[in-house]
Amino acid sequence: MLNPWVLIGLLFLITYGSRVIGIEFMAGRKMSPTLRLYFSYVPIAVISALIVKQVLIPVDGELTISLPVLIGGFFTAVANLLTKRFLPSVLIGIIIGLAVRYFLI
Repeated sequence: MLNPWVLIGLLFLITYGSRVIGIEFMAGRKMSPTLRLYFSYVPIAVISALIVKQVLIPVDGELTISLPVLIGGFFTAVANLLTKRFLPSVLIGIIIGLAVRYFLI
């Protein structure tokens, strides 16, 4: 099984590397709208992959949904929509996720 920190490091290197290589290749050239669209979705894809890995956890050979992570993520998204402030939203999600984990489940 791949260590999550190794996975995060590899995803960072791939994302950063693809951008640097792309910039070096395209130096002095104007990027097409398709290529610009591709690069705008790379960080979203990496973050989505990390979130899905945390929400769907393997238990006894089956994938199980982690309710504390799912509920914490939901409240983080709602708080971010309402407040438009990222750090307080993440803190709200962490607190709610921990409360669900230790007090409700």
